[in-house]
Amino acid sequence: MLNWLGIVVGTLRSVLRTHRELALENLVLRQQLAVLMHRHPRPRLTHADRLFWVILSRALSGWRDCLHVVQPETVVRWHRKGFRYYWRRKSHRRGRPAIDPEIHTLIRRMCLANPLWGAPRIHGELLKLGIDVSEATVSKYMIKHRGPPSQTWRTFLENHAKELIALDFFTVPTATFRVLFVLVVLSHDRRRILHFNVTAHPTSGWTGRQLVEACGIDEAPRYLLRDRDAIYGGVFRRQAAALGIKEVPTAHRSPWQNPYAERVIGSIRRECLDHMVILGERHLKRVLASYADYYNRTRTHLSLAKDAPECRPIHSPEQGRVVELERVGGLHHEYVRMAA
Repeated sequence: MLNWLGIVVGTLRSVLRTHRELALENLVLRQQLAVLMHRHPRPRLTHADRLFWVILSRALSGWRDCLHVVQPETVVRWHRKGFRYYWRRKSHRRGRPAIDPEIHTLIRRMCLANPLWGAPRIHGELLKLGIDVSEATVSKYMIKHRGPPSQTWRTFLENHAKELIALDFFTVPTATFRVLFVLVVLSHDRRRILHFNVTAHPTSGWTGRQLVEACGIDEAPRYLLRDRDAIYGGVFRRQAAALGIKEVPTAHRSPWQNPYAERVIGSIRRECLDHMVILGERHLKRVLASYADYYNRTRTHLSLAKDAPECRPIHSPEQGRVVELERVGGLHHEYVRMAA
């Protein structure tokens, strides 16, 4: 600060001097400057020094003739750098305000849940929610997918579940040591048991007839998931083709590829057949009919948001007291509300 004050005072004094005195003083200053540059080839200039030369270059036409320490191109570069810094600071102060973190999170949720949506669709949904942001802001905060947009496997399977059924056999021993074969046909849509039947001697023709009884002719599904058992022979395949059903066999020894059918068979065993002795074919049919009715209309499923395959109504407390109803011969129960 003192150096700059001395320069200003010296400049005011120079106004009162004669031309001869100024010329001699200029000669003395140039000689000292030459000695200084010889000892320090690259002097260190402060921001104030740079600002002085930038202002002088705008006010004095012959400013280039006075330069000895720096080059004219250096002064021009300082001016351009200062111009960029000025506008950068100005834009940062008055730029777009940051959006609410909740809106940012909502944009990302929409992008993850709807991978087929672009910025215009998400922007439209935000406007319907009363959130006023620009489409450019939505595009900025969207999740960038590496590959082309694609739905999830869960969405794909749920969209095709109504057109998909599965069937499988399992065996049941009787009290007289006979072995009975049970065929179960299951809908993937609501995990509903469409059909079951029991026989002691399964054949391809018998299995084909069960498919007709399960699916009907007018509303047959498009796809059938099954294993590679020899029971699904030529007669069965021709029957499926006549119904317009495309068979999807699982891989050899891969029961996990038919999980819904395997799961319902496990439920039948654990929740019903493991707790009783089957006397014969008619007894088994009666027991399975009772369990199928319980399974479809009463039993809740985790995959169905704790609902039954055939939707159960919710009973409010105003409908009366809780009543216990027996299902599957008392092995299970249903709880409903009834007026007193």
